[in-house]
Amino acid sequence: MLDRVMRRLIDPALDRAGRSFARRGASADGLTFAGLGLGILACLCLAAKLDGLAVALIVANRLLDGLDGAVARATEGTDRGGFIDIVFDFAFYGGVPLAFAIRDPGANAVAAAVLLFSFYVNGASFLAFAAVAAKRRLDVLFADKSIYFSVGLAEGSETILFFIAMALFPAAFPILAYAFAGLTMMSAVARIVVAWHAFRDYGDNQP
Repeated sequence: MLDRVMRRLIDPALDRAGRSFARRGASADGLTFAGLGLGILACLCLAAKLDGLAVALIVANRLLDGLDGAVARATEGTDRGGFIDIVFDFAFYGGVPLAFAIRDPGANAVAAAVLLFSFYVNGASFLAFAAVAAKRRLDVLFADKSIYFSVGLAEGSETILFFIAMALFPAAFPILAYAFAGLTMMSAVARIVVAWHAFRDYGDNQP
């Protein structure tokens, strides 16, 4: 929901940085792997209750996630790079609830499981929508990415805001996790409704 606004604000600076990094020989894939490493460290810090360091690592992970795309645009993006970028994002997103469940199983495990369930359903709807949209060549949904992106209520910006809030207020993790799980499920349901109508075949008389 906030991604379009955020991209308008930060993409010009990221693109300038990406061109600068590309001139210096930086690899988009290398930045993607570095971002994954920082994301894993952030999750370990959350599990170990090193919350200040975790916030810094989360921010750094997201900056590298934006920068690798900028470098790819400044050079020559590849399908392989787009693939690992998506997979590593999902790995990081799933690692944060897992870290909180490890940190305090009694208080956080159920909320973390609910949040992970919502991520699972939303991710399935997102990737299935992308696959069918690509098959049907719905170019209007293509946003300078390796796969088709469909808009949802809970996107990357909202995810990072919630993750930072969880790190800053770890005692509130269950409340924040349930709230974000609800928002994520709303995104999945909305996407399913859109797909139900957008992907209807000719002769399909179902409502």
